[in-house]
Amino acid sequence: MIIAVDGPVAAGKGTLARRLAAALDYAYLDTGSIYRAVAAKSLIAGGDPEDPRAAAAAARALTPIDLERDDLRLESVSQAASKVAAIPEVRAALLDFQRAFARRSGGAVLDGRDIGTVICPWAQVKLFVTASAEVRAQRRLDELPGRGIDAEFSVVLQDVKTRDARDAERAAAPMVAAEDAVQLDTSTMDVDAAVASAVAAVEARFGG
Repeated sequence: MIIAVDGPVAAGKGTLARRLAAALDYAYLDTGSIYRAVAAKSLIAGGDPEDPRAAAAAARALTPIDLERDDLRLESVSQAASKVAAIPEVRAALLDFQRAFARRSGGAVLDGRDIGTVICPWAQVKLFVTASAEVRAQRRLDELPGRGIDAEFSVVLQDVKTRDARDAERAAAPMVAAEDAVQLDTSTMDVDAAVASAVAAVEARFGG
């Protein structure tokens, strides 16, 4: 079984997807880490993450070890990842990698922006996890001190809205809920409640 978990930044989809994969004993892939790794490689090489040729070259040279870098969660890398993800050549270079992971035996959970619409439109279960921009900004703000970053709510909120617009309006695989996706609004949910809702959606798909 393939479970696709999509949604905007800081909606809680990564935590939910990891917990769901653990509960089902499925393999898990945070596809956002792939784009962050490409962005990090581009930045370290001194390249422009918005340069299609340089970003595509970084994507084609990606190796599994690149997904273990300790700088993938830096805010600069996250912002650059959103930019490289809008480049068609980058998405094309990474498509096979993601689909090969999804097709592995034993089941897989993938989270990202376009898993249920582009990467695995045949996924048996599709979830679109969202929350209000204000809630997501506060979640991101709460995470930043742990990374040694001091920021104001208004700045983080604007960053979230900018990221949303970039992800939703890009020409290549824009972020959008699949027509058959179960939508989960986690604005007022804690992690346990969100995971319970996701498990219920999986069970409902297969009759419990």
